[in-house]
Amino acid sequence: MGTTRRTKTGHTGTRPARTGKPRIPGGPDGRRMLLVALVDRTGSGLWASVSVLYFTYVSHLSLAQVGTLAALAGAVGIAGAPIGGRIADRLPLTRVLVALQLLRALASLGLLTTDHYGPLLAFSALGSLGDRAASVLTKLYATRVSGPDRVRYQALNRTAANAGWALGGLAAAAALALGTAAAYRWLLLGDALSFVAVALLTLRCGEPPSPSRTVATHHTPAPAGHPATPWRDRTYLAYVATETVLFLDDAVFKVGLPLWIAHASTAPHGLAPLLMVLNNVMVVALQVPLARFGATTAAARTLLLPLSLAYALGGAALALSTTGGTVTSTALLTAAAAAFTLAEMLHATASWELSVALAPGTAQGTYLGVHGLAQSAQRSIGPLAVTAAIAAGPAGWAVFGGSIALTCVIQHRTVRARLAEPPLSVPPVTVSEH
Repeated sequence: MGTTRRTKTGHTGTRPARTGKPRIPGGPDGRRMLLVALVDRTGSGLWASVSVLYFTYVSHLSLAQVGTLAALAGAVGIAGAPIGGRIADRLPLTRVLVALQLLRALASLGLLTTDHYGPLLAFSALGSLGDRAASVLTKLYATRVSGPDRVRYQALNRTAANAGWALGGLAAAAALALGTAAAYRWLLLGDALSFVAVALLTLRCGEPPSPSRTVATHHTPAPAGHPATPWRDRTYLAYVATETVLFLDDAVFKVGLPLWIAHASTAPHGLAPLLMVLNNVMVVALQVPLARFGATTAAARTLLLPLSLAYALGGAALALSTTGGTVTSTALLTAAAAAFTLAEMLHATASWELSVALAPGTAQGTYLGVHGLAQSAQRSIGPLAVTAAIAAGPAGWAVFGGSIALTCVIQHRTVRARLAEPPLSVPPVTVSEH
């Protein structure tokens, strides 16, 4: 039997007795959202690896047109994070998520209806906007439904997402063996259907409590001044700026390692996809175990110090990878990939906790939306940063890793004062939504 406990609002509840089985935070809704992450990223894996080929061989766009389309769609997508976060502070989160998933499905289906550049650009931009907004709001849902276990839940979510990417990528590779236009179209259709499935799964999820919909009691004074906004919050904006730099590990795997292997190292070119596999396997195997090291806000801040070391070691290994023969180069490149993957996992753990802890409860969506700008901006800045490192030679990689390591230390100091502030002594009362 469970034990009775008193909640923050004074109501009694029942705490389930502990069992030997690992518990998934968020209960049934938490489990459904993990399935959402798996299905969503499986669909994305089908499309992400072949999108450039689709536009080239099916839509018959030129190389310049494909590059411009990707850049413009990505630029529009940047707005998705803050817009989605702001809406989610005002409307029921599950309804907004369903609408975004249907928008992504319509955008993918729209690509199937035309080969003209203008409509292709419009549909790609809509899909990018929906993708970035949905990514932020999925994190917000996890934050609200999992409560104090949000770091562990986000680790489970990321593990499911990486497994989905791998499944989608394998299916895409199998389909590409056919090499026909029909195979490309089926992959895009599969991507669209995955969003429909995700929307249906989300409809079955309950609406989590929202700190942004509160009422004042006689114990709680009415709020004074302007409502909380990240655009006037210098500490949070500084934090987001440092986050943009810390997300550069993504560009290392997508752009830096393949180009470095092809143009500067003596390692075989086939090593590049194997290092991507290593990245996915490490994340699936280690993200959840590592999450326990950032289970509290103080622990998450402390993770920034070993994170800086991981980035520095990754840059150093890449710098040294040109100093030996094939075996030495392969070993050092593998070590670099492992170091940057470790950095990716440590940063994910710290980022999940700090981005929420630094945000006021009444504006979580808006703040997390602005935090989402960091990852969106990195998609534009990252390729430029890693190609600059490659152009500078081995020293460029040493500077690249060292600069991110220094940014970790700067972020560690930036958030110190905010996290030292005492929390409100009386929590607001959440209004139930029917």
